[in-house]
Amino acid sequence: MNSMNLKDIVVGSDTRAPISGGSTLRYINFDNAATTPPFKKVMEKINEFSEFYSSVHRGSGFKSNLSTEVYEQCKEIVMDFVGADKEVNIAIFLKNATEALNKVANMFNLCEGDIIICSRMEHHSNDLPWRRKAEVHYIDIDENGELNLNHFEMLLKLYGKRVKLVTVTGASNVTGYINPIHEIAKLAHSVGAKLLIDASQLVAHRKLDVKDDNNESHLDFIVFSGHKLYAPFGTAVVIGPKEFFNTAEPDTVGGGMVKIVTDDLVYWEESPTKNEAGTPNLMGAVALATAIKQINDIGMVNIEAHEYFLTKHLLHHIKKIDKIRIYGSTEADKEKRLGVVAFNIDGISHGLVAAILSYEYGIAVRNGCFCSHPYVFRLLNLSSEEIQSHRLSILDNDKSKVPGLVRVSLGLYNTLEDMNELVLALNNISEGKIMEKYTINKEQGVYIPENGYFGFSSPFKL
Repeated sequence: MNSMNLKDIVVGSDTRAPISGGSTLRYINFDNAATTPPFKKVMEKINEFSEFYSSVHRGSGFKSNLSTEVYEQCKEIVMDFVGADKEVNIAIFLKNATEALNKVANMFNLCEGDIIICSRMEHHSNDLPWRRKAEVHYIDIDENGELNLNHFEMLLKLYGKRVKLVTVTGASNVTGYINPIHEIAKLAHSVGAKLLIDASQLVAHRKLDVKDDNNESHLDFIVFSGHKLYAPFGTAVVIGPKEFFNTAEPDTVGGGMVKIVTDDLVYWEESPTKNEAGTPNLMGAVALATAIKQINDIGMVNIEAHEYFLTKHLLHHIKKIDKIRIYGSTEADKEKRLGVVAFNIDGISHGLVAAILSYEYGIAVRNGCFCSHPYVFRLLNLSSEEIQSHRLSILDNDKSKVPGLVRVSLGLYNTLEDMNELVLALNNISEGKIMEKYTINKEQGVYIPENGYFGFSSPFKL
């Protein structure tokens, strides 16, 4: 498995990027936690299906009937992927995980005094929607950035039956930590609360099993998006109980979701149709289902082993670089982390490191706070005074000193060669071997070479 090479199954694996001096290098993408490239089979299936593309649930023609059948098949594939019981659960397709999380938040019936428990590890998409709904309490993290389960249990004991929902990420998009979601489920259910898992970072890297609804470790709601699962065509899914979605009022209303509308009354369809207002993204559904079938063909156990090998290799080598500080665990552990590594290089801004990697080595990473500001601020051990100072600078349109990290996030198509190129680049940067001079756009907080982007013009034209 160590020699596993899947780069040829994704689109763009041989793309070349312009670098300093006017030459090009093979583009290496380590920003998979943000979005992944599509599988070639996804593109092929989209093109194949485009001949039959038509309206869903509405037309009487051959193409419309076929499109409706395909759309429903996509939902079956998605639910089977996570082991959901289709008798009591449904899958609802949406644009992205942010929309899916907002949908559940908007539909969740809460009363004064009800409590939601979230965590300090969350992406903003699984934090901000809940702040509008109820009193939110947060599971704290320990010094390594892992969830403090003792604190979680304390919150449950303190608030008991007032806790109506626990909502946590399956894995951190910053440190790659995998949360013990089934253990969390048991604890949440012990006080009668429901559990929602934002599985956006998890499903492309680990087998997810929601478990039988009668199991105390059952996951009540799960959310994930296609663009992190090699199907970037604007589709996400929320899977949850039929009863919940049938009982709650829909948060978005319009066409395609009603039985009949009169001047005075509206009668909704049953879910999931009731919760998919407007024309659905059929192409996105096909893309997601095709990507899942490709993942199944490769085998999640094989993906896990491959990415673990690469993560272990990367950590082993960058730990040797004196000026690099890794945030979170410095050890590879298949049970506790994904192939996501966050770090800084002493004395060099995270934004500058990312720019050097891009402009001088053709390597794409992400830098900043990754839509997880409270978590990153804690990892950086910032004081309230420091956070306040940065807040004022940002509000003054100066992002030049915004704190953050550099993040490397692996995909199944990354290779040992990619790892070695990154290690070489980081060694050079830490030793001050930087070819270009850079300037920062203070308003955007972005570094660019003083001489511009080497005369580069886009090879893609509309």
